[in-house]
Amino acid sequence: MKIVTYQWGGQRHVGRLSADGKDVTPFQFEGKWRERASSRGALALIEMQTEGHTPLSMGAPSLPFSAITLEAPIPRPRRNIFCVGKNYTEHAKEFAGSGFDSSATKPGDDLPEAPYVFSKVPECVIAPGATIRIPSKISTAIDYEGELAVVIGKGGYSISKARALDHVWGYTILNDVTSRDWQQRHKQWHMGKSFDTFGPMGPCLVSADECDGTNTRLRTWVNGELRQDAHTTDLIFDIPTLIECISSGITLYPGDIIATGTPVGVGIGFKPPKYLRAGDKVRIDIDGIGTLENPVL
Repeated sequence: MKIVTYQWGGQRHVGRLSADGKDVTPFQFEGKWRERASSRGALALIEMQTEGHTPLSMGAPSLPFSAITLEAPIPRPRRNIFCVGKNYTEHAKEFAGSGFDSSATKPGDDLPEAPYVFSKVPECVIAPGATIRIPSKISTAIDYEGELAVVIGKGGYSISKARALDHVWGYTILNDVTSRDWQQRHKQWHMGKSFDTFGPMGPCLVSADECDGTNTRLRTWVNGELRQDAHTTDLIFDIPTLIECISSGITLYPGDIIATGTPVGVGIGFKPPKYLRAGDKVRIDIDGIGTLENPVL
């Protein structure tokens, strides 16, 4: 099923998107879950289901999709988003050759031997259609990164690769917007990845029974120009490996988000670089999920 978090009637709601994408049926939350859904969006649904409960939707009136205002599916993640760098071979090579890769300190560092995991703060998340803001006083080397994001359902510690997909609730799209000069200057990736508005997410969460994140296609356009086109089968470290790696020392919880990396075609890979500018529009499509589009200011 496809789950959306949205504003309607001055309040936040969580609902199920119809198969044709034209209507939304709101879930009816009761007790403590009503307040959680109001503050946490679809995160409340995931937590509820992992505790063995199901929200009510039978008999609830549907709304036309055109009548709602989409939010990010999880408007405020419970903690930092786990992100994976250099996880497609051709992107790892383009980034290592850009001169901005602080992880490439010697020959052979272009391809990682283990996952490069960093994080983005929850506050960077914005909705589909919301504006990516260029902080021009401190950086104008702003780049896009279309990514498949894994959303954890059942939490766990030291999860094996063999059981990892059992812990996946589903998937969404994340634009891992990045300040390249901050990424280079500070010799780590957290700060340049975490500016306000640098985490567009959406348009929905798709449950794992309806979307095979291990084998789907990702494409990114900027102003209608196709920049990225890849399949998740091309990941250097696949989704089970990422879950095993992160959970080997960090307990994963329901609703945790893992952004799996971006393919070749980011702005820094062009000569000269094609950084985002005010007036641009970034569109990311992932088969089985939908389209995430955001303007740039």
